[in-house]
Amino acid sequence: MALTYPEGIQLWEIDEWTNGHENFTCKFQKDASFKLVLPSSITDEEEQYKATTSNFMWLVKYAIDNNLSMRAMGNGWSFSEVAVCPGGVVDTKSLRLSFALNNSFVAPEYLQSGKHSDDLFFVQCGMSVMQLEDILQQRGRSPKASGASNMQSLAGATSTGTHGSAYRVGAVHDTIVGLHIISGPDKHVFLQRQSNPVASDEFIKWLGAEKISDDDMFNSAVVSFGSFGFIHGVLIETEPLFLLEERRSDQITYNDALVNAINNTIFDGISTLLPYPVDGPDKSLYHFEVLLNPHNFEPGNAAKGVFFKVLYKMPYTKDYPRRVRDSEGHTYGETTLGLVQTILDTLGSTISTLLVPPLVNKLMPLAFKAVPPAFGTLGETFSNTKFRGKAASGAIAVNRADASKVIDVIIDVNKETPFPGALALRFVKGTNALLGFTRYPSTCVLELDGVEAKVTRDFFQKVWDRLEELNIPYTLHWGKINFNLTPQRLKNMYGEANVNKWLQCRKQLLDEQTRKVFCNDFMTQCGLDL
Repeated sequence: MALTYPEGIQLWEIDEWTNGHENFTCKFQKDASFKLVLPSSITDEEEQYKATTSNFMWLVKYAIDNNLSMRAMGNGWSFSEVAVCPGGVVDTKSLRLSFALNNSFVAPEYLQSGKHSDDLFFVQCGMSVMQLEDILQQRGRSPKASGASNMQSLAGATSTGTHGSAYRVGAVHDTIVGLHIISGPDKHVFLQRQSNPVASDEFIKWLGAEKISDDDMFNSAVVSFGSFGFIHGVLIETEPLFLLEERRSDQITYNDALVNAINNTIFDGISTLLPYPVDGPDKSLYHFEVLLNPHNFEPGNAAKGVFFKVLYKMPYTKDYPRRVRDSEGHTYGETTLGLVQTILDTLGSTISTLLVPPLVNKLMPLAFKAVPPAFGTLGETFSNTKFRGKAASGAIAVNRADASKVIDVIIDVNKETPFPGALALRFVKGTNALLGFTRYPSTCVLELDGVEAKVTRDFFQKVWDRLEELNIPYTLHWGKINFNLTPQRLKNMYGEANVNKWLQCRKQLLDEQTRKVFCNDFMTQCGLDL
């Protein structure tokens, strides 16, 4: 007799799935994958949300009864297998309800601090970053930070530590102040920090959830790549809608003044490169980025210099010149990167070494050329990612003071193993998340974006090995290329005390049966399956 599913749960007959960047495929067990939709017989959105909470708990029980592992899919944006498992997958993309909070749903301490209920917004897990930005813009609000690739789900971006590059704000998860998590077949909780209570008891009662106010628990769960249960709802702190003005430069000289800005946030020596003061009366520096071609780089030589990009934040006004999308600019099509990958892998390492530099030298000036000033909201500035198809992206986070040393490492390794891609430096305020990879108080993220190929992975491995040889501390983005992670490396990166605290919080929140549901091979590889 066929199993009858609760309304809002649909069996998803999927045997295997390939991620958005086409660099891995995951196979699933039969009758282990589902799609969650809002129950159509219920018209009230609040009741739809509560019914979906029950459906999530049903799925946990189903997984326990059938000895299955299970994960929510998000939008499948990760380059690593951090968020997939060989059991089943739950498609949550249809779950996009959102709720504004009134004062009764907000903790008195939050209101007494001078903040307002309008600062908060509660969304379901299937909401993409781009959808959230559009909804907030209609309300005159904005997220504080974005991960740039805005097709990600907010829950997925949070769970994998997507960082953005608002150097005074922090990563996407640093703007999250509450999590509604289904943590068992008959248990769901609302997590917030004890040091920063935001949601009131009345809001948590509305959810029907157990209240947990604990800094360690929240700081563990907020970057936990789906292993603390199903994240059903996310409470995000927003701010009034603002504009960003983007300026890009042609190639500029990589010199001591630029290194001082990169390593120490001292902009005095490059003030002539900046269109405005760092902190002007009506505009302030929000984001700056250095782009580097490792195949055409020489300190002190402008012809082999770097590209420079800045975003200035300013108050919103309706009469700004609308931003022109990059539809006429250079983008890598879905097949282009796959073709380059096939060439590199087929021809072997010797010929690939000869082909890579001219390929990158040809493509990079097209992709990162200077453009006229562009204006837009956060959502208009960061839309879909430029790089599509068979791409490979690695992200190394380091203490900002070490950034120029890591550039030197990358340039040296590139001489031995040419990287089919480019390097971008972005700067992010450090996080309190126990396993947040932007863990340094002032973090530099070195993004290595290129083609998925064997030579690329060889390059990544050599860079990581060289950093360890030189005792330069680093972490790796959970959702990007990170195949070298081991239990010992994880302890080296985050400290044994933080790793153990994260593990203890997971044990405290989930019983043994539920921990098995939300485990996968990636966690076993990292020693986080205990």
